[in-house]
Amino acid sequence: MAIRVPRIIKKSSTSLDVPKGHFVVYVGEKQKKRFVIPISYLSQPSFQDLLSQAEEEFGFNHPMGGITIPCREDIFIDITSQFRI
Repeated sequence: MAIRVPRIIKKSSTSLDVPKGHFVVYVGEKQKKRFVIPISYLSQPSFQDLLSQAEEEFGFNHPMGGITIPCREDIFIDITSQFRI
C-alpha cells in the first residue's frame, strides 16, 4: 500500500529547482533525503516541533543548503501528511 503525499514535492538530490513558495528540507537520521515542501508548513505546530529538534541537534549551520531534520523519513511523511493546508 502506497502513501500518497500530494503537498510534498520529492526530487532527486541533484535537482536545484525549488518552486516559488517552497523550500528544501533534508530528512533522515543517517542518510538524508531531499524534500521540497510548501512554506505554509512553517505555521504547523508539529512542523515547528521538528524544526526545534533540528535546531537542538544541528544548530543553524545547514551544510547541505537546506534545513536538516533528524528524524526517520516515514515519521516525517506521517506528520506532514496530516497537515490541512
